[in-house]
Amino acid sequence: MPVEFLGIAATNDGSETTSRSGASFDKDYTLRLARAHEDHGWDRVLFAYGSGSPIPAAAAGYLAAKVDSLEILLAHRPNVSYPTYAARTFATLDQISDGRLTVHFITGGSDHEQRREGDTLNKDERYARTREYIEIVKKVWTRHEAFDHEGEHYRFQDFVSDVFPVQLPHPGVSFGGSSPAAYAAGGAEADIFCLWGEPLAQTAQQIEEVERAARAAGRVDVPRIQVAFRPIIAPTEELAWEKAHRTVGAIRERRAGGQSLTRRHSADAPENTGSQLLIAIAEQGERFDRALWTPTAAATGGAGNSNALVGTPETVAQALLDYYDLGVDILSARGYDLLDDAIDFGRYVIPLVREEVAKRDRERAERGPQTLQRTLDGLAVAG
Repeated sequence: MPVEFLGIAATNDGSETTSRSGASFDKDYTLRLARAHEDHGWDRVLFAYGSGSPIPAAAAGYLAAKVDSLEILLAHRPNVSYPTYAARTFATLDQISDGRLTVHFITGGSDHEQRREGDTLNKDERYARTREYIEIVKKVWTRHEAFDHEGEHYRFQDFVSDVFPVQLPHPGVSFGGSSPAAYAAGGAEADIFCLWGEPLAQTAQQIEEVERAARAAGRVDVPRIQVAFRPIIAPTEELAWEKAHRTVGAIRERRAGGQSLTRRHSADAPENTGSQLLIAIAEQGERFDRALWTPTAAATGGAGNSNALVGTPETVAQALLDYYDLGVDILSARGYDLLDDAIDFGRYVIPLVREEVAKRDRERAERGPQTLQRTLDGLAVAG
């Protein structure tokens, strides 16, 4: 199966290790970073969402008009706009980008962060709302006749849109989470289910949960799986590990100095299941499998995509292929020096992974006819 790579569409050059050097929305940097991804083999970039941050839909529209082939994953929280409005926003962006939009729906893992924008629902209520929200958005994207809706969270009458997506039947729907409620909602509605980088055994279990939820929802297909990491690469293993320890040192220094790493996440006692799992894994050990390293997650309090893959490009590529072998076909990666790391990862890791995936696909295709012929030969002998 094909493999895809997701990077980050940051609107400034700040990260967990360094404060930003300019404005929160630096148009020149946003475009420079996106073009670095486009020029170095990445498939799409994520516009994340945070209360107080630049509006990702507007930034995505700016970027879509400037790049040629790079696809956009747009994060969206259902509490910030009515679904009929959001669906038209997404359809318009899909038109601007010539069909290069996927929408990532965020239920919200922190009550405090949600309340910054007036969302007072609890977590279970938010998941129910998100599921209803996605159902409405899909209807707006695909129905050309007016319809009514009477739901738990939304009610309207006689709505029909006059703008529709380029993609048929509609843009992709992305979803993430690590709780039973997340599996249920994403398993039912998502085209892509997003996981944070955990050890292989735990990732395999999560994939099973997503597939089980999809079947429980009556689906005949299952969501594609995306897994996210923070790669730390260097020409030798020794240099890579030196870089990894410098990275964690910089994160810890910023936290010790009282600097906030991200306003979207509390480093102390996170509420969301995904972050709790990352912290629990870090408490079990620092290194897992081929290259997974947990101190970066521990240093940030399990803040989002925060487990690292450390090593040479060859080591990191092989580690990513281990996840590919589990059924992961979208690999999300973001370094700590956003621009330079995107270029290095694109130059040195992506080609290795793509080459090996193509090789495996060829071998699988060759085995197919051979297997069929052996089956036919066996039937002939039996006959």
